[in-house]
Amino acid sequence: MSDAFRETAPRLLALAARALGWRPDEFWAATPEELAQALADPTHVSVAGLSRTDLARMMERDRDG
Repeated sequence: MSDAFRETAPRLLALAARALGWRPDEFWAATPEELAQALADPTHVSVAGLSRTDLARMMERDRDG
């Protein structure tokens, strides 16, 4: 674990707990991208949508639904 992350992790965990209702195990199971998306402004619309190729990859990887 990097020193920068070691110093930041407690603050991020507290933020996720308060804002999202996440317990520690949910915080540690999330990827940085998942945490960023969960904390993102819900009114902000991303310009880039999901591509057909990315969708096909996800469907192939997660065949059980």
